[in-house]
Amino acid sequence: MRAMWKGAVAFGLVNVPIKLYAATEDHDVKFHQVHAADGGRVKMLRTCSVDGKPIEFKELAKAYESDTGQVVVMEESDFEGLPVPGMREIEVVEFVPSDQVDPLLLDRSYYLEPEPRALKPYVLLREALAATDRTAIVRVVLRYKTQLGALRVRDDVLVLQTMLWPDEVRKADFDVLSDDVEIRPQELSMASSLIDSLATDFDPNEFRDEYREALLAVIDRKLAGGMGMTPVAQSDTGDGGDGIVLDLMAALRESVERNQSTRSATAAAGPAAPPRRKAAATPKATTTPTRTVAKTTTKPPAKKAAAPTRAVKTTTSAPAAKKVATSAKASSTPRATRRRTA
Repeated sequence: MRAMWKGAVAFGLVNVPIKLYAATEDHDVKFHQVHAADGGRVKMLRTCSVDGKPIEFKELAKAYESDTGQVVVMEESDFEGLPVPGMREIEVVEFVPSDQVDPLLLDRSYYLEPEPRALKPYVLLREALAATDRTAIVRVVLRYKTQLGALRVRDDVLVLQTMLWPDEVRKADFDVLSDDVEIRPQELSMASSLIDSLATDFDPNEFRDEYREALLAVIDRKLAGGMGMTPVAQSDTGDGGDGIVLDLMAALRESVERNQSTRSATAAAGPAAPPRRKAAATPKATTTPTRTVAKTTTKPPAKKAAAPTRAVKTTTSAPAAKKVATSAKASSTPRATRRRTA
């Protein structure tokens, strides 16, 4: 496994450096939208709902829509100074009885691995939680978002489970449940007998995803039957053909790629500036061609020195070109050329 976060568990004066690992993974069979005729991936255009024009990633912004329908566009400076706990710290707020933590509040699970130097305080916290049957309620910042979490023990490993905030859990408000229902003792006894007949210890390894297995079997049969398709190489459609950004990581990845492309384009356009200065200096070259050649050959590499010399010959008048040719003939040896360039 690869650590997705590094920080420390802080409770009291104890600080336990740890690494965070995702405890679960998604094994769902993934599908893509393709063109049925040739298997080419289908790409979606980001377009503005107002003017209908394509929008590049760098033009996107976060916005909040109020209850009245007004849109507030947020800037990066608006997020600065917001109250958040330590960016690399799992702060223990309190210890509560484990049976008081409603499973409905639990969200994602992560394993905590201690740094070698922090093994003793890690084991101390683990054993204390197990001995007292307590769960640590913590605050942590993951993916730039403050989250509530439950820290508990599972198979000698500390597990962090992020939690939903109380207002994120819907209330089960069903009027039908308020109706009076009469349950006879015989019915309750039969239901209890049915439960007893299926009662056992829970072993998750006894269950498997039969739908996924059957779906993969269908895919394998189609591949074995030669029904696989090799799509044609995708053409570069530019910014307008980018896929939908599904999550923040995808957005960050795309942002990095676009920044690299921008820097590459800027670096490629950099050498284009000297020709403009060279064109402005052409009148001086007609009177002092030797000085102009020396100035030009000091900037580009040695291999490109010949190109500015030819440009001077084509832009100067006939008498000036004759002087340049005479000067070049007189300094035909490499040593003379180096002395004149210096």
